[in-house]
Amino acid sequence: MTFESIDMVMDDGLARVTLNQAEQGNPFNATLCREWLELANALASERTLRAILITARGKYFSVGGDIRMFTRNLDVLPERIREWTGTLHAGIARIARLDAPTVVAVHGVAMGGAVGLVASCDLVYASGSASFGAAYPSIGYSCDAGSSKALASRMGVSRGKRFLLCNETLDVSAAADCGLVDFVVDAEALQADAEAAARRFANGPTQAYGDIRRLFSNVMQQSLEAQLEDEAQSLARMAGTEDAREGILAFSEKRRPTFKGR
Repeated sequence: MTFESIDMVMDDGLARVTLNQAEQGNPFNATLCREWLELANALASERTLRAILITARGKYFSVGGDIRMFTRNLDVLPERIREWTGTLHAGIARIARLDAPTVVAVHGVAMGGAVGLVASCDLVYASGSASFGAAYPSIGYSCDAGSSKALASRMGVSRGKRFLLCNETLDVSAAADCGLVDFVVDAEALQADAEAAARRFANGPTQAYGDIRRLFSNVMQQSLEAQLEDEAQSLARMAGTEDAREGILAFSEKRRPTFKGR
């Protein structure tokens, strides 16, 4: 499948997803919103998928919402916003339900909805040039792209709310301090380090990763008893997988496991 706003290439279980509107700053425009759902559907249908790496071409990771597109649609903007967020959000939700962990590599600025997308990834790598801007309040908007949930998960509710309410822009050091960024690396090493992490996931126990992701997605809404039951059910389910058998045998035989994602 080909896209206009993104590139997607499968490589031995690893999906390399690249934001590809560099001349416009990789905006969250109507095309990207529509294609993010198409991408999610393609990934969900890809039987070999085991990890996802998200990167961006050009000077910026993403400038966020396409203000020129908003201006052109000003008289019908509420309808258009519902349309654009409908497909974007469906795509974000579908990717979140996959077993495949997500790794993102951020350089330059990430603004608005791009910050929500970054925060929703399992591992965030960023170069020293990266910065993260709330942006929404400066044009009188709230937020989208799962920003409120993803920022609360990474920063905590109070810190995530402050980031948006105060329309903050964080440099990479501040972003790492509050949990938005996991690893700060040199610009020259950004792509290689992020890809190495994604490749480790692609070579790992995919079903176990999926259950870990799902357990954490519910953790703040559940009672201790419900979470314990979910963990028990998950662990028993994983014990029946080929990867779990391989992991136990490899440990006993003092060798590295070879996981197949099954």
